[in-house]
Amino acid sequence: MDNLLEDFNQSLYKGFIDRTISHKGNFMPKLLINNKDENVLSTIINELYKCKSFTISVAFITESGLASLKSHLYDLNQKGVRGKIITSNYLGFNTPKMYKELLKLKNVDVRLTDVNGFHAKCYIFEHERYASMIVGSSNLTSNALKINYEHNILLSTQKNGDLIYNIKAQFDELWNKSIPLSDAWIRDYQLIYDEQAVKNTLYITKEQSVIQNNIEQAVKIEPNIMQKEALQSLAKLRKNGKNKSLIISATGTGKTILCALDVRNYNPNKFLFIVHNEGILQRSIEEFKKVLPFSKDEDFGLLTGKHKESHAKYLFATIQTLSKSDIYNQFGQNHFDYIVYDEAHRSAAKSYQKVFNYFTPDFVLGMTATPERTDNLNIFEIFDYNIAYEIRLQKALESKILCPFHYFGVTEYIHNGKPVDDFSSLTDLTSDERVRHVLEKTQYYGYSGEELKGLIFVSRKDEAKELADKLTLHNLPSVSLTGEDNSEKRQQAIEQLKSGEINYIVTVNLFNEGIDITPVNQIVMLRETESSIIFIQQLGRGLRKSENKEYVTVIDFIGNYKKNYLIPIALSGDQSQNKDNYRKFLTSNTALMGVSTINFEEVAKKKIYDSLKQVKLSAASHIKQAYNEVEQRIGRMPLLMDFIRQNSIDPSVIYSKDSSYKNYNDFLVKSKKIEEQLNKNENLNLTFLSREIAPGLKNIDHTILNAIIDRPYKINELLTIAQNLDPNVTLEDVQTTLKILDYSFFSDTINKTYGKPIITISNDEVTLTKSFAASLEKPLFKIYLEDIIELAQYNNKTYQKNQNRLLLYNKYTRKDFVKLLNWKSDESGVINGYKFGNNTLPIFITYHKEDNISDNTKYEDEFLSPDELKWFTKSNRKLDSPEVQKILAHQNNNVDMYIFVKKEDVLDGNEFYFLGKAHYLEGTAEQSKMPNENNDNIVTMTLSMETPVKDEIYRYILDT
Repeated sequence: MDNLLEDFNQSLYKGFIDRTISHKGNFMPKLLINNKDENVLSTIINELYKCKSFTISVAFITESGLASLKSHLYDLNQKGVRGKIITSNYLGFNTPKMYKELLKLKNVDVRLTDVNGFHAKCYIFEHERYASMIVGSSNLTSNALKINYEHNILLSTQKNGDLIYNIKAQFDELWNKSIPLSDAWIRDYQLIYDEQAVKNTLYITKEQSVIQNNIEQAVKIEPNIMQKEALQSLAKLRKNGKNKSLIISATGTGKTILCALDVRNYNPNKFLFIVHNEGILQRSIEEFKKVLPFSKDEDFGLLTGKHKESHAKYLFATIQTLSKSDIYNQFGQNHFDYIVYDEAHRSAAKSYQKVFNYFTPDFVLGMTATPERTDNLNIFEIFDYNIAYEIRLQKALESKILCPFHYFGVTEYIHNGKPVDDFSSLTDLTSDERVRHVLEKTQYYGYSGEELKGLIFVSRKDEAKELADKLTLHNLPSVSLTGEDNSEKRQQAIEQLKSGEINYIVTVNLFNEGIDITPVNQIVMLRETESSIIFIQQLGRGLRKSENKEYVTVIDFIGNYKKNYLIPIALSGDQSQNKDNYRKFLTSNTALMGVSTINFEEVAKKKIYDSLKQVKLSAASHIKQAYNEVEQRIGRMPLLMDFIRQNSIDPSVIYSKDSSYKNYNDFLVKSKKIEEQLNKNENLNLTFLSREIAPGLKNIDHTILNAIIDRPYKINELLTIAQNLDPNVTLEDVQTTLKILDYSFFSDTINKTYGKPIITISNDEVTLTKSFAASLEKPLFKIYLEDIIELAQYNNKTYQKNQNRLLLYNKYTRKDFVKLLNWKSDESGVINGYKFGNNTLPIFITYHKEDNISDNTKYEDEFLSPDELKWFTKSNRKLDSPEVQKILAHQNNNVDMYIFVKKEDVLDGNEFYFLGKAHYLEGTAEQSKMPNENNDNIVTMTLSMETPVKDEIYRYILDT
């Protein structure tokens, strides 16, 4: 029987007749809903990636919903894949601007139906030998694709199936009766749409408008989620006797309102608000007045170069004025009860420190979006390490505090088929060709709202001016701003952008902080990412909510830059320095909660992968920087778990095999953070604990070790302890753990690497060895051990879901496998591609081989589909070889076959994705020849995956 037909039969049988069968097939009917692990959008993107053509029939489309597909449609256009969309103007929901966005899609034909009550939601994808469709409740809107509670069914069918035939026939009939979308149609629709908008506005009376304004005013001063939690934390800190505190909050999350709410709760006699920018002071006073509506105008005063209203109850001062000795000496040191330092990361500067050291208020609050500094000045120390609350970009988006965004990583200008990444001269930076490329991308990805209000970040001052001039010539009035421009010119440009007099402000890192241009609806990054902090600061310039926009478009031009790896670090907020985390982030379509999306054109994504390959994130410099940042935050020597708690480096990076350090003590000593206090065996034992226990592969490992520290145990007692934690634990699992702890699991030479064993077993009783017990008498060693056990608990809960077994799509080494499957000893070093052991047959595949490997090992293993794998045995094997016969009979002999695959050695190291169990497909084994000079014999066969490989993993592995 044809494999495709067999796959359909199995899928349909499981989907409609018997859900308990083990083989799912690749075409399982599937219910699509929106949750944290999967959403309708991710399924649509996965189907688009695989299809040869597509048709979409939906009543409602929003600009934001369309934006979430634009980069994927662009990539399809590059591959020559076309599609069709049918929509309508039903209920006047679709905006004229959205229709204009549809016309930008070069590979999509769009038609409009006038069917009365058109309310269809159907997505059809034509593949090589089959078709798939999504039918249900989701229109092409961001909420329907990512947020709303939706019910959709994903179905697949062979091309001659009756269902797909009828659906396509219905679509074609509707298509033939519909009219093509055109500029002329949009102009006519605009008149009707505007007329209806005016009518809708007239329904609101003047009295209703006043009521509405009052309601909106009340809503503005209602604490959001972040503010409520932060206010509670501030009150708790003060109750515990703390008089200084720091709030870390992403730009646009309402720090000033939060501050005003806390001041209202505190009710000081005299209050001082300090910042570096007079424009911020004016806006801050406005915010305070909203929160303190019963205060008189004369209660609020300015202390600046032009204003000296020092008598005010609520005084708002610029640091430039306040830091002058003749100014701050006018006040008594305890004149103010409550002082706020906005943009507190500046407070280590000399001007701030003069003020900070002079005044002695009852309470001091610092507020900042980016406390990390590059000048070794410690903001956390200034505020006594009291972090009241911290909310970064990802949490703010999830809490719907910020305006959503659609990020697009796009390719830099390509000249004569080659990327032009080295823009060393102004001529290259602002050439007509590059400007046209920039305009093409910015116009394609567009913006939300009726008027373009954009910020462009460039790398040079002369580039900013030249680019602004050229954009103006292209009917996009633009102004350049650099650090050489005074505050008056900056403010004038901002007002011009807000009013619509200009479309762009082009700048060089000038607006990284402290500037509030709420209507900004497009951010363009035309420079290399040098810092994840600056990246987020610049992106944040557009994230304040505004009536003129539904979302912000962020367009990042990505060239062959060495620091491209910083992009996923910045967007994910993940400082772990774990390459696999960043790989997952780049391939995930559910990376951000809410309607925000992160999209990369395929060429741009490859540039980031290339950057990740080249950078060594376990380099000593990265580790030392992470250590210093955490130490600054907590005011003491960090332990491994402190790196986790402070959202810093993954501790395993410190003592990985690619690192310069064997364990954390080794790092501390070599970095001169502490003097050596451990002997040689203790250091070796610490390496064992770090590499074998800390990863948390099995929760019984650290549980049993933790138990034995207190007293000796019988093996059956340890089994009871382990089963209380996980009822599925077997005696074999416990025995493997004990073999690991007494080193009998490893080779005879393991003592050179790990020192003396941790435990000894005698008469079925397990105790600590004398050497390990003696080590625990040292306070530092005991601290290290307790820290590692806590880290193991965290890792097991986070990555293994408190399990002691293989989890689908987790990454594992060969050694991890033999531990989890309870092999009698560590044979991971001789498994290579595959090996029988303990009734298991693990197969390890490197999908993309390096060019420099031997021809004898260049096996051309290949996925034929997400549930079928063409696999090669080792060389010098024939069909009648005993080993091959054993493989072919693995099911009859009850030997489970496990498939592990990694994309390539450089990016994945020695870890492989576990893709599930598989079995040999009868009749597919063939004898063949290796592509080497000896033409060695080899056997190929097709393996059937029990579970089809998840789309994003499958796509990542196959992409070159």
